[in-house]
Amino acid sequence: MSLDTATGLNSLGLPKPPAETRVVVAMSGGVDSSVVAAMLAEEGYDVVGVTLQLYDHGAALAKKGACCAGRDIHDARRVAEARGFPHYVLDYENTFREAVIDEFAESYLAGATPVPCIRCNERVKFRDLLETAKDLEADCMATGHYIRREAGPAGPELHMAADGARDQSYFLFSTTREQLEYLRFPLGGLASKDETRALAARYGLPVADKPDSQDICFVPNGDYAAVIEKLRPGAAEPGEIVHADGRVLGEHPGVIHFTIGQRRGLGIGGLSEPLYVVKLDVERRRVIVGPKEMLATRRVPVREVNWLGDGAFAGAEAREISVRVRSTRPPSEAILRPLSETEAEVELLSPEEGVSPGQACVFYETGGTRVLGGGWIWRGR
Repeated sequence: MSLDTATGLNSLGLPKPPAETRVVVAMSGGVDSSVVAAMLAEEGYDVVGVTLQLYDHGAALAKKGACCAGRDIHDARRVAEARGFPHYVLDYENTFREAVIDEFAESYLAGATPVPCIRCNERVKFRDLLETAKDLEADCMATGHYIRREAGPAGPELHMAADGARDQSYFLFSTTREQLEYLRFPLGGLASKDETRALAARYGLPVADKPDSQDICFVPNGDYAAVIEKLRPGAAEPGEIVHADGRVLGEHPGVIHFTIGQRRGLGIGGLSEPLYVVKLDVERRRVIVGPKEMLATRRVPVREVNWLGDGAFAGAEAREISVRVRSTRPPSEAILRPLSETEAEVELLSPEEGVSPGQACVFYETGGTRVLGGGWIWRGR
């Protein structure tokens, strides 16, 4: 593949032939990043595959449904060998523990519901790995994420993936403008995951039928509490389950076993009304429960804002946008009120249930696909 005659750019938007363009591909060992690497190699780019060893893969070899384990490193290497490009494995265990796992544990112990995959993208893949790509003299770094990078009048913009079911914009809101200049997401425009698997089959990749990863990589079977107890022995102290009206309804084995909005597994059956976890009082080791309507929230305090919209964030007028307060929910209309360079208040036009500290609040252009940034939900002052 050669340069576009009209623009003088290659398919990655760079002004030189593919053969002279070095691309580091972040390879997790799954089908998505493997297809990206094979696609770019076939187009004639100078591809270098890099896989991060993020945690003790010896303990994770038998674990299915997670990325970056020992088996995945092996799969990434096989793809690189089959397609004829170099592949490196970087030991990022210490970095990953310090930047992601430790904060996950502390956040959970504080009664929040963290999203470690966002921190991993922000602090490991798009920071340290990106710097490694530059050290390798790469012109850009490509990943298998389902999100689009589009040219805008003020520079590259972040947009939701063409396939709404695969869109990963919630997990990438903290990507900075500077990082966006360097990153590429070749799968963002595909209509479905079926297209990705068809490409994998066409390239003859050994991972073409490999299942998608489901769990957080260091949380086997989604059992957060078991991981926290292993990381912080003795953290699960028992306490009381208390109704919002003050009645003590029972005991619990530890606040870390509960999340905001939880209904099942409370251990307080036989009551006339269904009850939900509405608050976690970590200091008093209390799980507060109440009726579903108590979960409805309009005001969402947000901090550590990363702004990708036009103009400065701080000092701007309140603006109408759409937001996602959970990765599994569609964007809903809201009003964004900046309070400083990094803090804001979001007012949801329709109350949402289960808005939890530790989750992300991601900003979108109402009626469009552009990602305007986002921040982290906290309890406020």
